[in-house]
Amino acid sequence: MTKIIGIIPARYASTRFPGKPLVDIHGKTMIQRVYEQSIQTKGLANVVIATDDERIAEEVTNFGGKYVMTSSTHQSGTDRCAEVAEKMPEYDIVINIQGDEPYISPEQIELLSTCFEDKNTQLATLIKEIHTDEELFNVNIPKVVINSRQEALYFSRQTIPFIRNEEKENWSKSHQFYKHIGIYGYRRDILLALTKLQPSSLELTESLEQLRWLENGFTIKTKVTNLETIAIDTPEDLKKISK
Repeated sequence: MTKIIGIIPARYASTRFPGKPLVDIHGKTMIQRVYEQSIQTKGLANVVIATDDERIAEEVTNFGGKYVMTSSTHQSGTDRCAEVAEKMPEYDIVINIQGDEPYISPEQIELLSTCFEDKNTQLATLIKEIHTDEELFNVNIPKVVINSRQEALYFSRQTIPFIRNEEKENWSKSHQFYKHIGIYGYRRDILLALTKLQPSSLELTESLEQLRWLENGFTIKTKVTNLETIAIDTPEDLKKISK
C-alpha cells in the first residue's frame, strides 16, 4: 500500500518576514494552524514539520506536533523535504505543504494526493481557473499551460498563452487561463533526484523553481482546484487573514 507523508518546511530566517512561522494568528501560531489543518487530510499516513530552528521545534513540541530537524543550508522547501524523505524511507509519496498558509484546506492536500493513484505520476501540483484581469496580468501570480493529459507544459509570470488578434481586455473571456497553486507532491525517488539538479536557465530567468524540473525532462501532473489559499509572505499579508 502506498504511504504518503505530508511535510511542512518551516524556517525562522525569512528575508521578508523573519520569525513568520511563530507569528500569532487569532491565538495560535501560524505553524500550529498549518499543522492542524494538514493532519485532518484523509490519506496522509503522517505529517511532520521540517525546521532548522530550535524556537520552531519548541513551539511544535508545545502544541503536540511532530518535527524533524534539518540543515540550515537548504535553498528551498523542496530541499528541506528531501532531507526528511531521505531520513524516512518508509514513505512512497511526499506532499510539500506550504508553511505560510494557515488556513490551507485538507481537501486541497487530498486532491493533490490523488494524482499519485496514477503510477506514472512523477510530480504533481494544483492549478486554478483565472477569471479576472487582475490575476491574469499580475506578474506575481504564475500562470501555467497544460496539455491534454493535464500535465504542465510551462509556468510563467507572463500571461500565457498570448492570444493573437484579440484585445487584451477580452482574453479572459476567449480562453481558459490557469494560475499555479504552490503545493507540490513527489514520488520519493523523484524528489531525491530533483535535489541533485543544478539551477536551470529558465528557472533563474523567471524565478520559478518548477521550471528546473520541466527543463530536465520531468513531468508535472496537475489537478484543478476551486479553493483559494491565502499565503502570508509579509507582515502586511496578516491583514488579509483578519478579514
